[in-house]
Amino acid sequence: MCIAVKSYLYRKVMKNRQRITGTVTYQDLGMGFWGIIDAKGERWRPLHMPEQLRVDGAKVRCTIHVLDDDVSTQMWGRAVKIISFQTPMP
Repeated sequence: MCIAVKSYLYRKVMKNRQRITGTVTYQDLGMGFWGIIDAKGERWRPLHMPEQLRVDGAKVRCTIHVLDDDVSTQMWGRAVKIISFQTPMP
């Protein structure tokens, strides 16, 4: 693969990667799901919330990858994949 293609793919992946700090919330809509609300009030909906983060009201710091092509019936927040996370010490 040429350097220009690798560079393009890297920029495309990194464009959708963000760091967020927020509060874990359980949404009792439909069958229920977990989400994260950041300090700006933006809602994030992890597709596979790690078991360690499934504590309503917990503060978390995450590196996420925004999934622009996700379609869901939940209609809450932006779909993301959690790349890494931390739970700040109290």
